[in-house]
Parts: sequence; structure tokens; C-alpha cells
Amino acid sequence: MLENLLRPTHLLLLVIAALLLFGPSKLPELGRSFGTMLREFKKGARGDFKEEEDKPQEIKSIEDTSK
Repeated sequence: MLENLLRPTHLLLLVIAALLLFGPSKLPELGRSFGTMLREFKKGARGDFKEEEDKPQEIKSIEDTSK
């Protein structure tokens, strides 16, 4: 059942359906946000988030002046 899912005709129908649903102007934005989501997910899965990035700028500056 799943082996027939990625045939060229099925992919073409999916692309046409996406164009009809979202329109050609929205598709690049959707692709960009999907790519960003995947990148962030991969970072989270690997544990690449730095503690410094999670802190707001105000807290960083207060910590820097207290040292």
C-alpha cells in the first residue's frame, strides 16, 4: 500500500492540490517555514541549543555587569 504512495502521478496530484489550496504566492512562504521548523527540530533532537540563546538580552546584560 505505501509503496504506491510516491509514484510520479501521485506527487503531481499532491502538487496540484497544494497549488489550489494555498495559491502560488503562499507556497514559498510555507516551504520556508517548513524548512525552519525542520532545522529547529533537528537542533533540538541533537541538543544543540545553547543556554545563552534562550536567555533574553536584558538578563544577559545584567549578568555581564554583575561579574
